[in-house]
Amino acid sequence: MAHETTPSIHLIARPAVDLEGMRAYLEDVGGGSWLERRTAADTAPNAGELLVEFGGRACYRSWEPGLNVNVTKVRTDQRDYLKNILKSAHGSVLEHANYSFALRNVSRVATHEIVRHRAGAAYSQESLRYVRLVDIGFRVPPALEPLRQECLELVERLEEFQVSAAEKLKIDDDGIPFHVKKEVTSALRRLAPIGLSTDLILTMNLRTLRHVIEMRTDTGAEEELRLIFGRLGEIMVEEAPGLFQDFTRRDDGSWVPEFRKV
Repeated sequence: MAHETTPSIHLIARPAVDLEGMRAYLEDVGGGSWLERRTAADTAPNAGELLVEFGGRACYRSWEPGLNVNVTKVRTDQRDYLKNILKSAHGSVLEHANYSFALRNVSRVATHEIVRHRAGAAYSQESLRYVRLVDIGFRVPPALEPLRQECLELVERLEEFQVSAAEKLKIDDDGIPFHVKKEVTSALRRLAPIGLSTDLILTMNLRTLRHVIEMRTDTGAEEELRLIFGRLGEIMVEEAPGLFQDFTRRDDGSWVPEFRKV
């Protein structure tokens, strides 16, 4: 029977660094003391932020003063260093760090918009060519709240059609080959609501995340996108605070950076 759902966002992967590999490189270029400072604390360094800083310092050989004769002074505080990266729009180094999320019970309306973000992103979505619709999840958007019951009844009728059509076409009878099941399943999805709940695995680098979180939480964005990326903003401010230090969440729910188009 059709049921109501609520989107949920799960961080499932974050960057990892090989400290020994970094150390071997730095011993060759003369920047080993930088890594010693970054790993001196009792807690492990934030891998995403360390990777971004590593990329940035490699560009200018700014591990220590004097390694590049043009550099006589370097920022030693990581948060200050990352703020300067953001302020100077040196955004390419943010592309080294990728984060992956499982988006559960988001609508295909939302996923159709999300997958338009191609640069710095990768997606894997539940395929309705292979997954039969026998239990449709659906979220009633706020604008349709006065029509809640009518919406749910309509979705339930569409679900009943999916089940009855499969029965009438006898695709679960013994001996029916998989390619026939797939063909019918693919055809039936054309008669399913675009607002049905689905799952999407999403990977974005930090540069893309900053841009999309700002764009999709703007007051003019689609309301479900604002919900999804509002939660992503919360996750990333906690996950990579140095690289989201300039983000502020307004009372209207939008995430706004001080430094745009990094």
